[in-house]
Amino acid sequence: MTADDLILQTITPTTHNLGDFRVHRSLPVKGRTMVGPFIFFDQAGPAKIGAGHGVDVRPHPHINLATVTYMYEGAFLHRDSLGTEQLIEAGAVNLMTAGKGIVHSERSPQEDRIKESKLSAIQTWLALPDRYEEMDPAFEHVGEGGMPVIDDGHVRARVIMGSLWGETSPVTTYAQTIYADIQLSPGGRIAIDPSADERAIYVSGGDAMLDGLMLIPQTLYVLRPGTSATLMSVDGGRVVLCGGEAFTSPRHVWWNFVSSRPDRLMQAREDWEAMRFPLIPGDDQEFIPIPQGRPKTVSYP
Repeated sequence: MTADDLILQTITPTTHNLGDFRVHRSLPVKGRTMVGPFIFFDQAGPAKIGAGHGVDVRPHPHINLATVTYMYEGAFLHRDSLGTEQLIEAGAVNLMTAGKGIVHSERSPQEDRIKESKLSAIQTWLALPDRYEEMDPAFEHVGEGGMPVIDDGHVRARVIMGSLWGETSPVTTYAQTIYADIQLSPGGRIAIDPSADERAIYVSGGDAMLDGLMLIPQTLYVLRPGTSATLMSVDGGRVVLCGGEAFTSPRHVWWNFVSSRPDRLMQAREDWEAMRFPLIPGDDQEFIPIPQGRPKTVSYP
């Protein structure tokens, strides 16, 4: 099987230097913005943050999507306008469903600011199906031990969302979704399930091959629908598998907002400018201002 038989599209992320760490953004990009419900895909770090410093993502709004934060190393303190205050650490996942509107912040916990700390995470957004876009906002946290793990001594794969390899994660899904953290030891191998409508794999560290095709780190590979393949590593690597059902209706994106309706993005913009979104208890003194200029929405099928 050739590379063209396996790979539908290869995406090199854009890299943003945020001072203490870098973010590699694979989705959205021109020509491909969704893989299943995934409409945003970031790798944050890995990075070392010096003593006296920390990450401060100030309060900002979302609508009509769900954010998923999965930690490799380090910790974030999540706060939101529901009153949630949740520390997320390595191996845990936060699912925040914005629905009709939510505001949240993510900051380094105080105990990490007084010493050198590490930060490494995968942050994604999931578009919500039409019927769930305006649902009440919600938040859930599942710790490291709460998700199923497949471990044969050479591969350790955690099922973050959906059903894979005969195991099902307890994390809520709104559309059919697959999401897994795969850690390959030298010589380890694992089959990639062909059943999801759309799938992608991302090498976040180390080395990996797909049916003998060497994969480039920090690159998102969109797989051809229906193809079976085996993932393996020579020296050891870490890979994200994500995807799910293909959306039949387009999504419009602007800033932190995703919706099936362009006018809804405009309403969210006006609501944030007028501070009509709810505030975050305990973190209501700062906020990220709306970008200047009239929104130019981009539609993605």
